[in-house]
Amino acid sequence: MKEPKKTGGCVICGNPKDERYKPFCSKRCADVDLNRWFSGAYAIPAVESDDPKSDESQS
Repeated sequence: MKEPKKTGGCVICGNPKDERYKPFCSKRCADVDLNRWFSGAYAIPAVESDDPKSDESQS
């Protein structure tokens, strides 16, 4: 018999997740995560090009 798959905890504090705030445990942890995005704590890396023509689409 298979064991039920164990799910991780809240991605902010590690407490058990709440279905209403998934993948968080509470509105507070969801707001902490949102604030981290707004403040720039999380960033998606980007490579900037030195060639301005490469940004333009070619027809």
